[in-house]
Amino acid sequence: MSKEEKIPEEKVQAAAASAGGDTGSGTRASASAPAGKVTFTRRFPRFILDVRLQVKMFQAGEFRTCWGRSTEMGQDGIGATLTGSLETGEIVTLEIPLPLSPYPIKVRAIVRYRQGLRYGFEFLTLNEGQRDTIHRVCEYLASRT
Repeated sequence: MSKEEKIPEEKVQAAAASAGGDTGSGTRASASAPAGKVTFTRRFPRFILDVRLQVKMFQAGEFRTCWGRSTEMGQDGIGATLTGSLETGEIVTLEIPLPLSPYPIKVRAIVRYRQGLRYGFEFLTLNEGQRDTIHRVCEYLASRT
């Protein structure tokens, strides 16, 4: 396949699924990868962040809560290892204590991927204050690496 030839989105999604990858929002597939490999680039860089976070969800007709630890964060989402079980596409509320912020930030997020106990969340409805806080935290985390 030549570099100029475009891969249909369905094939990229299928390749990513079979490789255990994610093409959810925040990632873009690259057709210039070697044969059999799909690579992804993110819209925003991710930074290591290790904090205890709380996840609230509505499952089986009731509100439930589980805890976890974040692994990385970017301006559009966060990765975490959780004690509970979520499904891809599920909407949750995350409470995340962030550096530089006196109170935990509460955000709605969608589960974009799951690999065992590891989850990837995309932030959904950030207000201007939340967006600014996350941006400042990402700049702070970038300066520490």
